[in-house]
Amino acid sequence: MPGGPARCRAMPMLGTFINAGAIFLGGILGIILKRQFAPKSQVALKGILAVLIVFVGLATCWDGLSTGGVGRFFKHLLIAVLAMMLGHLTGRLLRLQKGLNQLGQFAAKKLLEADAVKPPWSDGFVACSILYCLPPVAVFGSLLEGLNGHWQTLAIKAVMDGMATMAFIGIFGWSSMAAAVPVVAFQGSITLVARVLAPQLLNQTMTECLLVTTGLLVFCVSLIILEIRKVELADYLPSLLWAPVIAWTWK
Repeated sequence: MPGGPARCRAMPMLGTFINAGAIFLGGILGIILKRQFAPKSQVALKGILAVLIVFVGLATCWDGLSTGGVGRFFKHLLIAVLAMMLGHLTGRLLRLQKGLNQLGQFAAKKLLEADAVKPPWSDGFVACSILYCLPPVAVFGSLLEGLNGHWQTLAIKAVMDGMATMAFIGIFGWSSMAAAVPVVAFQGSITLVARVLAPQLLNQTMTECLLVTTGLLVFCVSLIILEIRKVELADYLPSLLWAPVIAWTWK
């Protein structure tokens, strides 16, 4: 996206700070309103978020595909597809999605226990930290912000986290808002590492192929939001390593 690197220098970690702010705002609204959005409003909001995710994903892909001629376009696209295929295979071998599902089940167990008895502060903090930090979109969004200053993915995630906090604040209390701290630490670390190391380790072709791969993965998030298809996104995380490797070897 034009001007991406400049935005990255001007507003480092903007998406992460928006995400953390949305968690605090969701908690405050949950305390004041003492209720969640109506079901119809939630459905409408999910639709809007899905459209925004589609736009962000396609725009990111275009960032990596629009820098050369037709041959370069299809080369980058093919590299991204190969990276996703190899990444998915690697993720399944490493059982990434299964591990993430187990953590999700742990967080769900804490939610169920909280309905029965007043939970300790640490339960809410741990459960909400898992739910806010571990979705693959947290990695994709943070990486995009580090690579080209594209903070919009994290801003969309911020809306979802804020809505979740509105519900969690009535169950866990202030500990659900405290989970914003590990969100800043986790997502901010990915953004800063990508921002500092990517220019040193990746050439232009490697960066462009990584952007295309990340954009396709962000696009897949919309399929999950709209419940169109169940995509095991965690298993695709190794694609982010495969993309620059394939681009580097494909001279």
